[in-house]
Amino acid sequence: MSESTIPPPPLGWNKAIADLVAEITSGVRKSVGPYETQWARDYERSLLRADVRFPNKGDLYEALQDIKIDYMTSWAAPFTGSGKGLLKRGERIRVKYEPGEPRPIGIYLEAVDYATLESRMVPETERNNEKYCGFYFSVKTLDLNRRFKLVE
Repeated sequence: MSESTIPPPPLGWNKAIADLVAEITSGVRKSVGPYETQWARDYERSLLRADVRFPNKGDLYEALQDIKIDYMTSWAAPFTGSGKGLLKRGERIRVKYEPGEPRPIGIYLEAVDYATLESRMVPETERNNEKYCGFYFSVKTLDLNRRFKLVE
C-alpha cells in the first residue's frame, strides 16, 4: 500500500499498535484494518525524538543492562510462536535483514551467540520439535536507542 493511497487519520488519532492489539484482546473490536495499522505506525513514529537512529541491515547492538526481551519462534507450519527471555548486559544482537521501511518503529534481530541464547530462552520442548525452525527478536526502535549501544 503506497503512502498516497492511505487516507489521513481521523482527527485526534492517538493509537499505537499496542493499543489496537489491546482493543482486539478486550473485545472492543474484532479486527484492525490496514489504514488503522499504518496510522498507528505513523503515530508511534511521530512520538520519536528527531535524533533517533533507525536500524539498518548489519547493525550490531549490545545490551546496556539486563533486558526482558520479546522473541519469536519460526516453524515449518503456518504458525509463529513467541515468548519473553532475558538478554543479559553485554549480549549482542544484529539486524540480519534490510528493514521493510526507511524509518521502522521496530525491527527483527538475531542473537550473535545464537546457541547460548536459544537454549536459555526457548523451551526445550519447542527446540526439540521437528517443525521448530529457530528464533529471533522483535525490538522497538525506541528501545534500541535507549537500552542498547550501537557497536557497529
